[in-house]
Amino acid sequence: MSLSRGLRPVAVLLALGAVVYCAWLSEFFLATGLDPLRTYVSELAAESEPLGGVFRATDLVAGLLLLVGAAWGLAAHLPRTGWSRTGWAGLVLFGAATAVDSRLPLSCTPTADPRCAAREAAGLLPATHTVHAVSSSLAVLGALTGMVALTVAARRHDRRRLLARYGPWLVAAALAATVWTLAAVAAFQAGGGTWLLGLGQRCQVLLISVWLGLLAYEVGRGEGAGHTGTGTSTGTGTSAGTGTGSSGTGSGR
Repeated sequence: MSLSRGLRPVAVLLALGAVVYCAWLSEFFLATGLDPLRTYVSELAAESEPLGGVFRATDLVAGLLLLVGAAWGLAAHLPRTGWSRTGWAGLVLFGAATAVDSRLPLSCTPTADPRCAAREAAGLLPATHTVHAVSSSLAVLGALTGMVALTVAARRHDRRRLLARYGPWLVAAALAATVWTLAAVAAFQAGGGTWLLGLGQRCQVLLISVWLGLLAYEVGRGEGAGHTGTGTSTGTGTSAGTGTGSSGTGSGR
């Protein structure tokens, strides 16, 4: 089996994970009752929401697909550089934390329901609601680590590759969206409104998904692996890829 063919499962898993991770986009066609400009993406999967089970299921599937794809890329294709190893490991964390995040949903919707926000502030919600902030933060940390490290690896190996050319722009935009989200969360928790929290977070999640799609494309080409320094000693290796943020951190879905 050629190296290129051997990389295809990794590319397929990453691509499918990126697509399923965008399941939240269906909110624009469904009557969720939540304002996408002001609510957390993870509130779609809250236990209090009628469609919460659907969004929790898609988060679980996306997390598992990304976890397996990233672990395969890390273990089977022998990353050669510190940057690429760090990047693949970050994606493993991202996938694992996203899957765990789906099992620790918010119990209600704090940005849409004042009673939920009051109970959250008073610490009266279930432990899973609070722990969701931790798993969400880990997912975003893993995603951003993967994006930064693998993009740096790609640029160091061959700047003509798509990941090397467009990765930095996607990374910069994702980091900016993360800062926006964190600032909006701080404002919301201080009683200063949402600052379009939902829009910032949705931009963050969408940018992560687009970057994953670009990564999957490069890995599927086979030659893209070597261009990020994540391949085998033959030089034909590959490069490779928010959790759902909570009201506690706002960094993720």
